[in-house]
Amino acid sequence: MSLSTSKSAFAALGFKAAIARLLEEIIALYQADTIPWVVGYSGGKDSTATLQLVWLALSRLSPEHRQKPVYVISTDTLVENPIVAAWVARSLDHMAERAREAGLPISTHRLTPDPTNTFWVNLIGRGYPAPRPKFRWCTERLKIDPSNRFIADVVKRNGEAIVVLGMRKAESQARAKVMDRLEGQRVREQLSPNASLQNSYVYTPIETWSNDDVWMFLMQVRNPWGFPNKDLLTMYQGASADGECPLVIDSSTPSCGDSRFGCWVCTLVERDKSMQAMIQNDAEKEWMLPLLELRNELDGDDRNLRDFRRMNGSVQLFKDRVIPGPYTQTARELWLRKVLEAQRHIRANGPDEVREIELITLGELAEIRRLWVLEKHEIEDNLPVIYSKVFGTSYPGPRIDDNLVLGSDEMRVLREICGEDELHFQLTRELLDVERQHRTMARRAGLFKALEGALRRGFYDSAEDAEQRALERRDVLEGARAAVSDAELPLVQPVSDPDGGLDVRPVP
Repeated sequence: MSLSTSKSAFAALGFKAAIARLLEEIIALYQADTIPWVVGYSGGKDSTATLQLVWLALSRLSPEHRQKPVYVISTDTLVENPIVAAWVARSLDHMAERAREAGLPISTHRLTPDPTNTFWVNLIGRGYPAPRPKFRWCTERLKIDPSNRFIADVVKRNGEAIVVLGMRKAESQARAKVMDRLEGQRVREQLSPNASLQNSYVYTPIETWSNDDVWMFLMQVRNPWGFPNKDLLTMYQGASADGECPLVIDSSTPSCGDSRFGCWVCTLVERDKSMQAMIQNDAEKEWMLPLLELRNELDGDDRNLRDFRRMNGSVQLFKDRVIPGPYTQTARELWLRKVLEAQRHIRANGPDEVREIELITLGELAEIRRLWVLEKHEIEDNLPVIYSKVFGTSYPGPRIDDNLVLGSDEMRVLREICGEDELHFQLTRELLDVERQHRTMARRAGLFKALEGALRRGFYDSAEDAEQRALERRDVLEGARAAVSDAELPLVQPVSDPDGGLDVRPVP
């Protein structure tokens, strides 16, 4: 099917007849088997229209014919635009209540990333640099994995699952091409194979709808769970000067396309047009300004904020320059302070609905602290100090490790002894902590490997020294390869041996 961005899916039959036929299709698919449905919902226009269609179709069935469960899943990356996140949360609450009242087999599920793999845990805890098009580490961890875990669990319990998504071919040429390819692999009418999960199928009821079709449906058909679609339109209009700003709609949608309205920290676009428009169009949303400013800082040139070593301590080159690695300790502590300060500002200046907002949760702070102290050997344990300075209260988390015998006081002394030599300080601190972590072990398994790793990371005198050594090592390796390729190897010919085998001997 060719891509069309202007032709209406309602042109042939008319609006009412086209919707009636689509509802019949949904009912037939729902009753065709016992496979549970999973509906992706983001609060955006496409997923809202899709869920409304499913809801309306189920409402037409008698109670005995709507026993198959329908799971509505919404993935909260924990860094969603706060306006949209609040909208989705309220919508899910209304949806669950109305479904119970109507006796519909619909349940709502808010999914979040694994607590050890959130955006801030990776960026502030592990030091991953802000995502870039060539290092897009966020999409799979924050959006795809939570959805796939839920769907996989449904498959495990039921054998199969049908995933209902609001994907449309008119969204983009790339989307249309993917959908056309999967359409050719359909094993049943209207059901495409799920490219990422076995034993699950994808149903896209509005795949041929245009953008105008979606809005026509939403404006003509009342929202069945009590959330006015006109409010949704207002939210879209407030997020864009031209009144149109698509949301990331489900786990299959690439994160943060050119004009998408999703994560407020997104650095995969040149600028966050939607949040900027929200602030400009509504003075009551100026409380979001710290988020926009922090997002723009994350999107800046961060080379001076990153270590010259990679995560594993190696030094790698690209065109005679060192490839920067993770954020340094100083940079990670800076990002933490800025996030906490933004949270404090919003709580103090935002409307009532964001007075308890958590830009970074206590669970994330606990994991960041663990990574800093136990894996990065930053045993001065600065996270509680930063938290206290920003909020003026004690950090609410417990001690991270009762076996810590060295802390901030001892690290201040060590830093004084090391003077300006930061690498020497880091190496000595890591060696002390490695010994501490192994001292209670009966066999001290892994001690020498850990010590060797620390020495390899702290071997250099400076970043310049590391770059020079990497260049020299590269030149030596390239010289060795050239010598091997230029060496004259003797010609050989196969010769049969007396036992019937095959041997080779130099050609005279």
